[in-house]
Amino acid sequence: MTPWDGSFPFYPNVNTYFPFDTTQAVIISVFFSALATCIIILPGIRGRGRFFWLLRGITGLFIGAVVLSEDWENGWVTANTSYKSFSRAMVNADIGLHIGLAGVNITFVGNPVNQVNETINYNEHFAWSFDADYDRSYSEGLEKGLPSPILYVAEKFTSQSPCGVHNPYRISGRYASLTLWMAFCTWVLATLLFSMPILLYGGYMLLLTAALMLFSLFFLFTVRNTPNCPIQFGPASLKTAYGGSFWLTLTTGLLCLLLGLGVIVLNSVHPEKLKLLFNLDDTDGKGEAAEGWEKSHLPTDASASEQEMLTVPLSELCEVTVTKL
Repeated sequence: MTPWDGSFPFYPNVNTYFPFDTTQAVIISVFFSALATCIIILPGIRGRGRFFWLLRGITGLFIGAVVLSEDWENGWVTANTSYKSFSRAMVNADIGLHIGLAGVNITFVGNPVNQVNETINYNEHFAWSFDADYDRSYSEGLEKGLPSPILYVAEKFTSQSPCGVHNPYRISGRYASLTLWMAFCTWVLATLLFSMPILLYGGYMLLLTAALMLFSLFFLFTVRNTPNCPIQFGPASLKTAYGGSFWLTLTTGLLCLLLGLGVIVLNSVHPEKLKLLFNLDDTDGKGEAAEGWEKSHLPTDASASEQEMLTVPLSELCEVTVTKL
């Protein structure tokens, strides 16, 4: 038996913690920074368009943040279970399972945390993304001597497990992740088109974003309908349900669908109201532009008579005398 970190596995003096994943923290920091920027520049926007601009900014940032969320399926159970292999010690703990698009997260927290002379607080991640080997991660967990409940739950998702859920979850996670990244790209395009502004095509991009988000949920819905193996801890059973990311993505997809249809319908029926919503006023802009063009073509030092002559209708200036031969 080879040592790991100076200690042999299956002994109670090694406590393993999953390192802090900074992905969510980076996403939250970026979008909150963008929101703070929107609020800072808000006083520089004139009139009633200020409220509409803030509403569009918050909605756009919310859509982008939801697309990158990761909590898709989870479940919790409290049970009395064995702590480690080859040990009769029993502990009372909360066991959690979080299924994402790139793998599973298994938590094991004691009630209380300090039991059997140890701090029971584990959070282990087993990845099945493109460049990850789930079975190898499981084998490494065995070598580390992780608690028995974590290994028991992780074993259900291995490729050799009789449950047969590894490939469905892995394939659906890949396709769902791909469609969500495409939805993120179309959301960026919609934001750029609305800021140009090209409102009609921005509405089309919002419809495409909604379609991609709802299509990604279809992959997750199909894998949930496959038969799952029961995860039992004595009389208690660990069951999973859709997580917050699933419901947020569903809500945001329907919101994008409604917003896209609203932009397209308003552009066809009431384009002036749509321009008001986006703080646009083409009539005033065209009038100011035409007036500026006319003034730019007038001589700066011309006298009043010359300016009056320039404003005479063309029909009065073009008088032609015809002489008969």
